[in-house]
Amino acid sequence: MVRSLLEVCSLRKTFGGVVATDNLNLSVEQGTIHAIIGPNGAGKTTLISQLSGLLESDSGKIYFDGMDISNLSTPDRARLGLARTFQITSVFQEFTALENVALAVQAHDGHSFRFWRPARSEIQLTQPAQKTLKTVGLDDRVDTPARLLSHGERRQLEISMALATKPRMLLLDEPMAGMGAEESRRMVNILLKLKGKQTILLIEHDMDAVFALADKITVLVYGREIATGSPKEIRADEEVRSAYLGDEADVT
Repeated sequence: MVRSLLEVCSLRKTFGGVVATDNLNLSVEQGTIHAIIGPNGAGKTTLISQLSGLLESDSGKIYFDGMDISNLSTPDRARLGLARTFQITSVFQEFTALENVALAVQAHDGHSFRFWRPARSEIQLTQPAQKTLKTVGLDDRVDTPARLLSHGERRQLEISMALATKPRMLLLDEPMAGMGAEESRRMVNILLKLKGKQTILLIEHDMDAVFALADKITVLVYGREIATGSPKEIRADEEVRSAYLGDEADVT
């Protein structure tokens, strides 16, 4: 039996009179890609912010590998292995792709940034950085400054930086946002390579990508779960079709 790495119990978050997360229960199994979908305003980004520690929940519990992390800070959650891509570190535009990922390795290992210049040639930093850059398809861009990367390549770089911290779970908030068709296909292929090796909670509007990637899908509407199941089960769910998917439920 596959065990759950993340468990969410009766999680709730309100903003004034607006309920963003409505007593939500969620279980993400280790080694799977679990997608969260729903219309705008469904509470998807609020949820991922609660999980990462950016937002404090009004009530409910979050368990990571059996440990109650509900009151832990974002850095403490990151140290346990819960990584939200854009929160790992800022991308330094003038640094190369390799240098940016080496910084993420350095930060994870607890080294001081004051010694960055000599550290850039340290094999303990550059070797794992090169490995994760290859994983995301940027091995031919290692010496390219981040400012010269395309939008899609910068998103690939962010994932490389996240992987460099050796996370146990990735929280990906719309990794394909703003991408063209070719860049989206490239990102899907990257995430497919991670499937089974990395636990991923994925928020994404691109339904083609969701159905290609997800082992399980949870549908949110106004912060409430209306369905959770396999892609096939979600496509066939009448409530999901009427509330969100519509004709997109026929995606194969």
